[in-house]
Amino acid sequence: MNRMIALALAFSFAAAGPAVARRCPQDMAAIDRALQTAQLSTSDRQKVMDLRQRGEAAHKAGNHDESERLLDQAKGILKI
Repeated sequence: MNRMIALALAFSFAAAGPAVARRCPQDMAAIDRALQTAQLSTSDRQKVMDLRQRGEAAHKAGNHDESERLLDQAKGILKI
């Protein structure tokens, strides 16, 4: 019985892993793609690039909430 419960818990955690995965890498890729064709002013382009760089740094530091906040700001400027 305990073995069955342990197996059920292990499978539950394995299945839940992707559900809690962060979206930082996907957001950075979307920003990079959009920047290639975006019609932005020089200042807006610089803001997006700065936000994207800061978002990547926060992601690498493990601060995913901050990373997502910064990347969302960049996406807002790009309207994606």
